[in-house]
Amino acid sequence: QVQLVESGGGLVQAGGSLRLSCAASGSIFSINAMGWYRQAPGKQRELVAAITRGVITNYADSVKGRFTISRPDAKNTVYLQMNSLKPEDTAVYYCNADGVATTQDVLRRRNYWGQGTQVTVSS
Repeated sequence: QVQLVESGGGLVQAGGSLRLSCAASGSIFSINAMGWYRQAPGKQRELVAAITRGVITNYADSVKGRFTISRPDAKNTVYLQMNSLKPEDTAVYYCNADGVATTQDVLRRRNYWGQGTQVTVSS
């Protein structure tokens, strides 16, 4: 089984910074892409940022220039550095691993989610 464990959420004032971490563990053979999504109360879950094994990145327009996603050595850990935080960034942030192949079945690709971590930005 594959698990994603997130950390780094919390309460911060507007203009502050937080760094989220997500580590994937289990019988992982490879992961195509990892990313962060967020869901605010009453809203749909949305993509924040994603990164492939080839370090191609994709960001939501609302976070470009403020957030940076990284995946050192294209391994199974992904980080989200969040700077210049705004109250509208308040949400539960979820880690996602897409195109995950396990050592038990390298030909099958699955999608996995973390449990979520709360980020609250006060004005």
